[in-house]
Amino acid sequence: MTSNRETGQVTGTKDKDYDIIWFTEACLSNALRLETYVQDAERQGDTELAEFFRRAQAESRKGAEQGKQLMRARMDS
Repeated sequence: MTSNRETGQVTGTKDKDYDIIWFTEACLSNALRLETYVQDAERQGDTELAEFFRRAQAESRKGAEQGKQLMRARMDS
């Protein structure tokens, strides 16, 4: 079975490189979105939910940092 996935012919970016770029951007975007959720929970006085979203936000930031470090290391080599 042939794959219909783009493997760099169209974008000029190999899947593995595109994937790490996408992952990093998704983590950063998620961290921003979660800030809205934290504020919504705080506005409603739900500290448990706000803390839950803060923990999720911290994990998204962590994923973004790891993605940036991996990209940096691969660009330097």
